[in-house]
Amino acid sequence: MKLATLRDGSRDGVLLVVDRAGERAVKAAGIARTMQEALECWEEVEGPLRGLFEALQSDRVEGAFAIEVDRLHAPLPRAYQWLDGSAFLNHVELVRKARGAEVPASFYEDPLMYQGGSDTFLGPTEDIVHASEEWGIDFEAEVAVVTGDVPYGTKASDALGYIRLLMLANDVSLRNLIPAELAKGFGFVVSKPPTAFSPFAVTPDELGESWQDGRVHLPLEVEYNGAWFGHPNAGPEMQFSFPELIAYVTKTRPLGAGTILGSGTISNKDRSTGSCCLAERRMIEKIEEGESKTPFMRFGDTVRIEMKKGGRSIFGAIAQTVKPWKKES
Repeated sequence: MKLATLRDGSRDGVLLVVDRAGERAVKAAGIARTMQEALECWEEVEGPLRGLFEALQSDRVEGAFAIEVDRLHAPLPRAYQWLDGSAFLNHVELVRKARGAEVPASFYEDPLMYQGGSDTFLGPTEDIVHASEEWGIDFEAEVAVVTGDVPYGTKASDALGYIRLLMLANDVSLRNLIPAELAKGFGFVVSKPPTAFSPFAVTPDELGESWQDGRVHLPLEVEYNGAWFGHPNAGPEMQFSFPELIAYVTKTRPLGAGTILGSGTISNKDRSTGSCCLAERRMIEKIEEGESKTPFMRFGDTVRIEMKKGGRSIFGAIAQTVKPWKKES
């Protein structure tokens, strides 16, 4: 099943059921008005939503219309919680190696994770708007899951059943603001602006055999300024699965329905698969050539993030342009 959120002038939009091709949709208002409402009563609405999805697939539903991606919010325009891990340790290893540091042994046993701002997310085609190129604007292509209510103390072996949906994320980073902020010893805030998400969120069964061990075993395709940038596989090298990431967080707290949990930047040891962020390419350049040469994003630069299965786009594409911020008069 594939879901989306249509802009309607409200903060949370209107829930849509989308066909498998990502071309047509129907409003789910008779079942649940918003994505958050659906997630909070998933056991009651999943069946009716799937029924509507099947009816849409077989052209047996009234009120269906063609999808216009520019009219879509992020699947959850805002969320009670957005947590982002760093489950691909090749990415961490490269960053550490570039500055001559070892990866602590604990990183292979306990996930890295931060809690990001979740009151405002970007839609799949919304511009990345910032006041200065000097902040080091970077994209980070990731996979994310959306959970139902997850109890305190949930074990990894039980966590899979709490994953309701999957989607893609562009966890935008302002790289040149990060060092000074982390030096304070209190984590990311201003260096992590609003995150963008794919137009569609899908139930795990839509991935078929590609959803294994709580990981997505498919390449994540990234284009930068219209050119190939990377297609690393999101599955085998994910050190911590999504159930393991959920278990890590719920060690000390429950999770509310609609919690979004990101994988961190997808990264493979095979460098021929490219990268999912500029920082990683810069680290490789520094390791191999002695200095970083690739600049961070400039105004006018574009990024496209997409994942396909059998030639079909699963989540739709995140396609964004960097634009300068202008104060409203």
